[in-house]
Amino acid sequence: MRCSVGAQVLQILGLVLVLGTPYCEAILRRKFVIKETPYTRLCSTKSILTVNGQFPGPTLYAHKGDTVIVDVYNKAKYNITIHWHGVKQPRDPWHDGPEYITQCPIKPGGKFTQNVTFSLEEGTLWWHAHSDWSRVTVHGAIIVYPKNGTSYAFINPHREVPIILGEWWKQDIFAVYDEFRQSGGDPNISDAYLINGQPGDLHPCSKQDTFTLVVEHGKSYLLRLINAALQDILFFAIANHQVTVVGTDASYTKPLKVDYITISPGQTIDLLLEANQPADHYYMAARVYSSAAGVEYDNTTTTARIQYKGQYTPSSPPPLPYLPYYNDTAASVNFTGRLRSLASGDHPVPITVPQTVKHKFLFTVSVNTFPCANDSCAGPNGSRLAASVNNISFVSPSIDILQAYYDHIKGVYGTRFPSKPPLEFNFTADYLPLALETPQNGTEVKVLEYNATVEMVLQGTNLAAGTDHPMHLHGTSFYVVGWGFGNFDKKKDPKKYNLVDPPLQNTIAVPKNGWAAVRLQFFNPGVWFMHCHLERHLSWGMEMAFIVKDGPTTESQMRPPPPDMPPC
Repeated sequence: MRCSVGAQVLQILGLVLVLGTPYCEAILRRKFVIKETPYTRLCSTKSILTVNGQFPGPTLYAHKGDTVIVDVYNKAKYNITIHWHGVKQPRDPWHDGPEYITQCPIKPGGKFTQNVTFSLEEGTLWWHAHSDWSRVTVHGAIIVYPKNGTSYAFINPHREVPIILGEWWKQDIFAVYDEFRQSGGDPNISDAYLINGQPGDLHPCSKQDTFTLVVEHGKSYLLRLINAALQDILFFAIANHQVTVVGTDASYTKPLKVDYITISPGQTIDLLLEANQPADHYYMAARVYSSAAGVEYDNTTTTARIQYKGQYTPSSPPPLPYLPYYNDTAASVNFTGRLRSLASGDHPVPITVPQTVKHKFLFTVSVNTFPCANDSCAGPNGSRLAASVNNISFVSPSIDILQAYYDHIKGVYGTRFPSKPPLEFNFTADYLPLALETPQNGTEVKVLEYNATVEMVLQGTNLAAGTDHPMHLHGTSFYVVGWGFGNFDKKKDPKKYNLVDPPLQNTIAVPKNGWAAVRLQFFNPGVWFMHCHLERHLSWGMEMAFIVKDGPTTESQMRPPPPDMPPC
């Protein structure tokens, strides 16, 4: 699409494209119908929630600077919300999507029209349900092309392919969720991981539908990798092929050639695959990275096929790639720790790395426990598992925080979210007193002035279960300026920060019994959610929200609510 003179409406790939005079940015319209649809996997059929009957759901296409209007119709029997993961939604938190944070759910039979405004993003993002565990099947890719008249920061690939990693339960996911909430313990593990909705050749009743990517020797392919799994960080690789990382979370990176990828739930990674091997069939595969000791995990491997064009006899079975061992923390951080922003002359970083900051926060992220009467729950020692940020286990309010903030409704949330944990101790010690495991329940937010500069150290702990925590922030991205194992040392560790070309991300995995430091500027007024993207940890309360006040000008102030906000 190019700038053109005259107003016209085009129909492209089912999108209504409204062109202005002249055209440089577009307004596109999509229809999302949430409904139950029967799907067969692993030899059995069940009804799942879908968008437009598709699983994974439809891909949204846009150019940088475009707006996509999505009419969401809920034809299912469950409440639903839709979140546009990694889309900053400038001045417009009303359309961000997290349930009881920026909106109340779309009830069965309801409709909500959401504006998805692309501003600084360029690359791969995704959308998903943001209510209970519906996102296990209600999700899809978002592809944001460069602004018209500009190009990628790498050679144009021959083809672009979304690769969506997911999970599948034979059991109904709402039954899994209800049992999980009632028991107080860990949820039942999934029966398979998926690549583009399919378990792959290694699973029963799956070979015929295994996803296959046909490639031509000598050509390059852009794989837009998305981890839509509900509960697990995953390793991913392609047999006999290296891939080159060129972007993450819709921001360009310096090219990084690797043998495998570590990708957290919520993250996206753009990979260039060079079809440079002998003509054959090769597996791409993914399996779990699970660092928590004693926690059950899905130990299956999902596969898809790379199939070279031509006449030859393929290997049978195709070769499998090397994937690190399930609890190889060193392999996980070895990948994530090497990412760097591209920061080139033609593609500068969209947001300046803050060299100094006004606010410094230390946020502990912990798995916790609450005692149960007669030790009757399924958590450790009969307790109920919980989770927290700075020892506050988040309690969802009865109306959304954004409405309460905008309409000055009292009693919905508090504004005393602490800048540091209430008690400082050896967070990552091998043995910690059980008394430290019990958090406080609360609905607290952190209030910031417009354009506030912040350094936030996310500190993992070894309470109840030390493990990795992929923390996701809505409404903006952050620079990951440092990370390490053990307890953050505020005197020594900042000296090792990367303030030159740190990766710009919206989701970062805090390593097991370690920390990650991020810097950012809160330039987007509104209410913005931060939470762990492991769904069980989110359900347990590992979340909080920021309120960013309006700035001094109209362009720095939150827009008013749309007229069709779902009622509470």
